[in-house]
Amino acid sequence: MIRILIACLLAATVAGCTGSQRPQADQSEVVARSYRDPGPSTLTLYTMINTRTGSGAHTSLMISGSERVIFDPAGSFRADVVPIKNDVLYGITPNVERAYRSSHARETHFARIQTIEVTPQQAEIALQLAKQMGPVSSAYCANSTSQLLQQVPGFEQIGTTFYPVKLSEQFGQIPGVSTSEYRENDDADLQKGLAANNALLNQQSGALAQ
Repeated sequence: MIRILIACLLAATVAGCTGSQRPQADQSEVVARSYRDPGPSTLTLYTMINTRTGSGAHTSLMISGSERVIFDPAGSFRADVVPIKNDVLYGITPNVERAYRSSHARETHFARIQTIEVTPQQAEIALQLAKQMGPVSSAYCANSTSQLLQQVPGFEQIGTTFYPVKLSEQFGQIPGVSTSEYRENDDADLQKGLAANNALLNQQSGALAQ
């Protein structure tokens, strides 16, 4: 167990699984920014993986049901147009989702994206669990996400783990999961990616408001 914790803490230092230091949105902002995707209910597991070592660096879960959110436990993502409350990111429009994965994908890391269609009831259970889970301590991103998933009917076989890649492997064994990878070759500095995508989202938001 000690070796597992050390490995997770090392991953946290390079990828942003660092504990919630993000400002907390009030409920009125959460409601105002709420977004519901018109497609089917889905769960999407993001696993940020080091391009050199293959080790997992961060885990998060997008839940698309009555609203679309990202459970981003101990994550680093921030954007002016995205309310954050207890490690749940709200208002996950297509533009925000693209900014989220783009911020994490860079020269040193890529994003493995695994999606499965679920029932509205499964999505709602996952959504409520996500709202109750946070804020999450440093290096517990995969641990908290695996605990969330195993409480959703149909995902009970998911075992608790501290390792993002091991969680991804378990998730990938569930029938119906589709897997893709998202890569970029920009600067290795996560903060630069976050700042660039925040500026892009602000620009897009301003254009829509005109």
